[in-house]
Amino acid sequence: MRSMPTPMIIGHRGSAGEAPENTLASFRLAVEQGAHAIELDAQLTKDGEIVVIHDKTIDRTTNGRGAVAELTLAELKCYDAGSWFHEKYKGEQIPTLAEVYEQMPDECVINVEIKGEMDGTLERKLAEFLYHSGRKQRTLISSFLHKSLMKLKVIAPESLIGLGYTADVVDHIAFAEAFGAQVYSLHPHYKLIGLDEIRLAVDRGLRVYPYTVNDENDMRELLQAGASGLITDFPGRMHKVIGEGFIGSTVK
Repeated sequence: MRSMPTPMIIGHRGSAGEAPENTLASFRLAVEQGAHAIELDAQLTKDGEIVVIHDKTIDRTTNGRGAVAELTLAELKCYDAGSWFHEKYKGEQIPTLAEVYEQMPDECVINVEIKGEMDGTLERKLAEFLYHSGRKQRTLISSFLHKSLMKLKVIAPESLIGLGYTADVVDHIAFAEAFGAQVYSLHPHYKLIGLDEIRLAVDRGLRVYPYTVNDENDMRELLQAGASGLITDFPGRMHKVIGEGFIGSTVK
């Protein structure tokens, strides 16, 4: 991956605190607010298209009902994915991964989180998509489904992968080493990694991107500890915190 900004502002599902998550409007807002990267969730439709949505069903974030895997792309595009958040976002749709890549500036890093089943289909389609996108070196693939990440590594060994986890692991470096393939980054819940542990992991060459950090005080503390970046619903807040010049303080 080319030179990356540090610390990196990663918009969680775009700017999910201020716009409907995983929509083009949310991703555009994140970039406008200073995000260097966006994080999104990828699943397959019934007809094998990669779409961007978090839940297994469309019930929570659209005006429709049903499982993503049981609906075609054309059917998904019939539903409103913005009005649930605010009337001004009426008409937003569930985007395809290709649509997101088309909308995001070339310098924007895209963190694709794999959702869904681990039968290898999504992993193969994702590897093929990234190969043709011309942006695989600006793409980070993460997941809580570590077997899925391993499948991707077998298919596309050059993939940059990040381990998502909520476990209170004893040794984060050993956790990464135990994966069995090269790990680019760690994506722990921010309350489950200590400040000293962040420093140790970064010193060993791992990027550490805790999630989902929305409080400004938490942001300051984690950044002072040397976090490579933060995944946040409020990219604008993090941009403000960085602007305050937190670097230079030392957390004991």
